[in-house]
Amino acid sequence: MKALLRLIVPRLAWLYITFVGMTSRIRVIGEERRSALRREEKRFIYAFWHARQVFFTYSHRRDRVAVLVSKSADGELIARTMALFGIKACRGSSSRQAVAGAKAMVTALRDGFDLGITPDGPRGPAGVVKAGLPALARTLQVPILPITNALSRKIVFKKSWDRYEVPLPFGQVVVGYGKPITVEPGDDLDSKAEEIARALDRLDAQARADLEA
Repeated sequence: MKALLRLIVPRLAWLYITFVGMTSRIRVIGEERRSALRREEKRFIYAFWHARQVFFTYSHRRDRVAVLVSKSADGELIARTMALFGIKACRGSSSRQAVAGAKAMVTALRDGFDLGITPDGPRGPAGVVKAGLPALARTLQVPILPITNALSRKIVFKKSWDRYEVPLPFGQVVVGYGKPITVEPGDDLDSKAEEIARALDRLDAQARADLEA
């Protein structure tokens, strides 16, 4: 039964998210920030809140990005769904097999992939960036690019730890990119983590305001 679910659930998720994406009106803000990094041929780390991750599988489909995904059973379903969108998964997390996840990300970066991390995942607290993200950026010497999305039509799982969002069809979506954040050798990691969290919160607010404009 578990093997059957691992086969069926990702395909159903792929069909649903694709339908949502195809029926949504998508606007992008801050794209010039990502474009500037790519013109300079710089690899970078996407940072986004765990609650926003669903729509990114569509908006960044077939993007050359490798995303850190938990080793849990739920993470396996997420990784299989991402693969159907052409997104690579690096298995591991801050709570389970962190070393394996970090090694997979280093390999992916060397292979020409950008990276993706939910810095408050997989278990929270919501909206709190763990020090592992700035530590990784400092070690790899790559900038962090905050990203978010705002959805006009969505289901919010209010009892989940992060109020997880699932987009609904026929809505409007704003995808936003923030200013890249660099982590220098002498920087305090906790202070940088707070800076990243503030940047993500500001970007969230900007995307919501643009959605409502």
